[in-house]
Amino acid sequence: MTTTAPSPPPAAPVITRAEPAPPQPQRRPKATQAVEGRRRGLPPPPRWVSLVGILAIWQFAAASGVLPPDKLAAPSVIAGTAARLIASGELAEAIGVSLSRVGLGLALGLSAGVLAGIIAGLSRWGDALLDPPLQALRTLPHLGLVPLFILWFGIGETPKVLLIALGVAFPIYLNLYSAIRSADRGLLEAAQVNGLTRRQKLAHVILPSATPQALVGLRQGLAIAWLSLIVGEQINAEAGLGYLINNAREFLLTDVVVVGLLVYALLGLGTDWIVRIIEGRALRWREGTTLR
Repeated sequence: MTTTAPSPPPAAPVITRAEPAPPQPQRRPKATQAVEGRRRGLPPPPRWVSLVGILAIWQFAAASGVLPPDKLAAPSVIAGTAARLIASGELAEAIGVSLSRVGLGLALGLSAGVLAGIIAGLSRWGDALLDPPLQALRTLPHLGLVPLFILWFGIGETPKVLLIALGVAFPIYLNLYSAIRSADRGLLEAAQVNGLTRRQKLAHVILPSATPQALVGLRQGLAIAWLSLIVGEQINAEAGLGYLINNAREFLLTDVVVVGLLVYALLGLGTDWIVRIIEGRALRWREGTTLR
């Protein structure tokens, strides 16, 4: 009798895990692609490129005759004129006279503005008596007072210096007055608790907190001082940058006029730079409060 081997059990079904489909790349909007394309483009040019381009166009227009020399001289002619005036010493002499006028007017205006700002800012009587007339005078265009200054003080140096002083005084006064009035009450109360006298509170709390805004007023006052000088030196000046420009205007020397105007601009930038240096040194205690 033959026996048959038992048949093997059926194989278990093999379960296979389906591999996940690879992620399909998402298409970004065309606007985003355009922005990124611009970002990957050429970097912006240096800031001086536009100035060089203007000078080149100016020089070409003057050389081709499109811009007549009696209207505006070419940059090359202006550079030559500046070199000639520097070599002859004429420009240095004019700058010295103009700087002396600005210095004297700045000293007078700064003294008046600081004194009035402290009195009106600290005293209710000073506020009531000084602030209304000063605010009324501030609304007057001080350059419009030139004819009145000529009638009062003649055509010498006095109206020029006083015009500069008046232009400087109001920004100093307004900024200092506002800074004193907005002094931190918490600091003042702390000073009162610690037994500081009125003079000590002024020296250690009020004036240090008012210094930043007062320096802003000084920068504004210097800008107005140079503007006032330009107008003041048109009053029968016998020396200075204004005298140099007036003589050049009589003979249609536009190159000398432009040189004088450029010197005015450079002097204004220079004095503003000096004030910024003073501001940086005087306000070192604020470095920890600036955002980085």
